[in-house]
Amino acid sequence: MLKKIIPIILCFCLALSVGCSKNKESLEVEKVQESTSSEKKEELYVNSLTGVAELTKAEASQRPVAIMINNISTAQPVQTGLNKADIVYETEVEGGITRLLAVYKNVNKVEKVGTVRSARYVYIDLAMGHDAIYIHHGQDPNYAAPHLKHTTAFTLSEKNAGARISNGLSKEHTLYAYGEKLWNFLQKSKINTQSNTDSTWQKFSDKDTSVAFSNTANSVTVPFSNSYKTTFKYDSATGEYTRFFKNVERKDYNTKESTTVKNVFVLYTTMSNYPLEKYRKVALESGNGYYFVNGTYTPIIWSKGASSNGFTFKNTDGTELTVNQGSSWVCIADKNKSQAIIG
Repeated sequence: MLKKIIPIILCFCLALSVGCSKNKESLEVEKVQESTSSEKKEELYVNSLTGVAELTKAEASQRPVAIMINNISTAQPVQTGLNKADIVYETEVEGGITRLLAVYKNVNKVEKVGTVRSARYVYIDLAMGHDAIYIHHGQDPNYAAPHLKHTTAFTLSEKNAGARISNGLSKEHTLYAYGEKLWNFLQKSKINTQSNTDSTWQKFSDKDTSVAFSNTANSVTVPFSNSYKTTFKYDSATGEYTRFFKNVERKDYNTKESTTVKNVFVLYTTMSNYPLEKYRKVALESGNGYYFVNGTYTPIIWSKGASSNGFTFKNTDGTELTVNQGSSWVCIADKNKSQAIIG
């Protein structure tokens, strides 16, 4: 009897073993499928302003937001959100002072941006070159106001997506925007927030390629005027340039982080005053300049032209410039009085 039972038991154990093996294989297949599914969910898309694959599909398809930032010297210490900007533009407005235009492909990534000030004609053109939604608080009546009708603009205030935050300065230096709140407000309004192009701002390098040139640039100072000089100092440890104003390092008001960028551009052009106002008229047709990256630099040729056109950067031989992936600061300076000091 025992001899008959033993083979039956052995067969049962064998079947159980095979079944377990199959269950184990099934679990492994399920894990692989789950992993593959998870990878698909985490697929990142290229940020058209930086060349970095860092966005979701939805974020990559939305229009940039360009915010007008106060840069008067007394308000620079309370600036915030510039470190999160993909591109920052700096040029003269009036009286030798400059303002900034901070451009974000995904404005949700920045908690707070500011302080926000009034529109100027040249910054509207710069925003239009990105098909960006232009955020400002007020405008000059003779030049900026009519030009705002040619673009998508939004006047920020404490009554909508803005907030007045006490920072020790007078009221005109206290208006901030909250990134997520601003984007939600724009979406709920009738403003079109979807981009009509997937092309990148410039021709960017591959993620594993570091752009460098034969000319060394450990620092560059751009004297926009006698009183406004912006300096960028290269940090080899981070591979980025740190921003200074009159040799004072500029840090984020909230996070206390240094203001740093990967790429620095200095573009030379002609400037004059508008006939009816003290405001500066900045030509954006074409000119010469420099590109600084990874402690090096090279001379370049730039062009823009129509308001809706973006910048085109070329090497001096006419070939297309390759820009390193990462954030950029673009200085637009008067060629007749503002020659960069390269150290």
